[in-house]
Amino acid sequence: MAKKRKVKKRSFVKLLLFVIVVIGGVYLYHSITEKNKLEERFIKSSGDKVLLYDNDGNKALELIRGTKVKVFSNQENEGNIKIKYNDKEYFVSIDNLTNDYNDVVSEKEVYVRTSYNIKKEIDSTSLLTLAKKGDKLEVIGFDTLDTNGNVNMYKVRYNDVEGYFYGKYTEKTEELAKVNYDYNGAYEFHSKQKDVYLGGNGASLDYFPVDKPKFENNKMPAPVYSLYLNGTKETMKNVDNYIDLAKETKINAFVVDIIDDVNVGYASPLMEKESPTSFKHANNSVDAYKEAIKKLKDNGFYVIGRITAFKDTYYVQDNKDKAITNSSGSPLKHQSSYWPSAFNRDVWEYDVKLAKEAVELMGFNEIQFDYVRFPDGLISMEKKKTIDFHNTYNETKAEAIQRFLMYATNELHKLNVYVSADVFGESSYGSGYITSYGQYWPAISTVVDVISAMPYTDHFGKNYGGHYEPWLYPYETMNFWAKTASKEQGLTANPAVARTWITAYNTPVATGGTKMSYNGAELEKQIKALFDNGLDGGYMPWNAYSYANNIKKYTNQKDAYMKEYK
Repeated sequence: MAKKRKVKKRSFVKLLLFVIVVIGGVYLYHSITEKNKLEERFIKSSGDKVLLYDNDGNKALELIRGTKVKVFSNQENEGNIKIKYNDKEYFVSIDNLTNDYNDVVSEKEVYVRTSYNIKKEIDSTSLLTLAKKGDKLEVIGFDTLDTNGNVNMYKVRYNDVEGYFYGKYTEKTEELAKVNYDYNGAYEFHSKQKDVYLGGNGASLDYFPVDKPKFENNKMPAPVYSLYLNGTKETMKNVDNYIDLAKETKINAFVVDIIDDVNVGYASPLMEKESPTSFKHANNSVDAYKEAIKKLKDNGFYVIGRITAFKDTYYVQDNKDKAITNSSGSPLKHQSSYWPSAFNRDVWEYDVKLAKEAVELMGFNEIQFDYVRFPDGLISMEKKKTIDFHNTYNETKAEAIQRFLMYATNELHKLNVYVSADVFGESSYGSGYITSYGQYWPAISTVVDVISAMPYTDHFGKNYGGHYEPWLYPYETMNFWAKTASKEQGLTANPAVARTWITAYNTPVATGGTKMSYNGAELEKQIKALFDNGLDGGYMPWNAYSYANNIKKYTNQKDAYMKEYK
């Protein structure tokens, strides 16, 4: 009996040991499994990248914020935790991880480096208040990150306004935000340009270089050899004749009016809502205009839509509260036209919405803003204070023009189209000339894709370039002008393409004097002078005759359009 009890005791011990081993194994298994359990997290930071370390504590890799990684949830050591990325193991600070992608941007405030209006919504053209250089913005969110971890648009709170602000116009500290970009000492030069003609000063403008895009599905010819078409019904109806002429030459583009003050190209749906008088006086229906543009594009031409931004009589007649006004408070009529105020953000929005609509309806490759300026010749009225520009944000004219072009370029680049701006020929006079109407060449060339000066030979005063009647000397006059324009381009870190308007009408128009016909030889001399001075982005002949005289004039100038200048 005793023997049997002993056997039972041994069996019990064996069973107990077995149970202990099993339980221990299960515990050990769960411990190892738990230790190696992987959970998904995102890299977060107040900067664009975060540093990872190897097992020995050495710097190993940088990851951009927003990157998804796998975390060993129970392998934390002194504030660092093991992660797995691309099948390799690293350590990162636990503070640089988050469960929520919306939390990967951890900065709580940013500072305005480039003055810009806060946007109401990410995808709308609506603008809220202006945030100026050095101002603090409270960060309450963001939209997207680029491949380098940079924020496209921050959602911000500024005073009592909430909206969106471009990350590219911000810095992380107030000190950095207040720094002015100094390209080869150019800012020192700009800052010395004083407000002599009431257009603004050079110190308050932005010179940070802007990347000039190259859209894969929208190749800009280099150079652009263009003809200009007004948007009249007769011109658009006879577009085939221009196509036939262009095909016999080096012409590869057309500039076509969308709106030129009271010359309205087509009955835009936007105009019907916001400027019914423009809609009423349109030259063409949407379909007729679209058919002409389609013919140009189907024949391989690059097509540029032209808008006179701040010279728009019908718009003012419909929106008197957005106009420059005289001392009586009535819209100012100047040079036979009414002028919307370039300080007014509603006007900005209208011009940009009109441009975007034109791209979507007509398929333009580029939008060109002409009259992107204030009226000229008003210094006396300004000094007497008999004119009101309705300057909401106390900006200089040059600031308003540059900021409008920043806004327009940002919005239109989303549609993969280029933006050009027309400037007076005199905007290149001497180095650092800020015009009375707000055009400063380096500030504009910094922002847009193409800068298009208008150095019409009969618009220069007598003795310009050493010739009493400069329009009689098309090469010499253009050569003298182009040397100054080339210097202006050199004051910009990443200048726009210089594509220039040339005189293609018989002179003089602006200045009395000896008459001269401008045909192929006169155009060729102007174009050669441009290319001789490095202004080789192309040409656009200004020839605004009615259809019959227009096509006839271009035919007489055909020799100039046959040549390759680059």
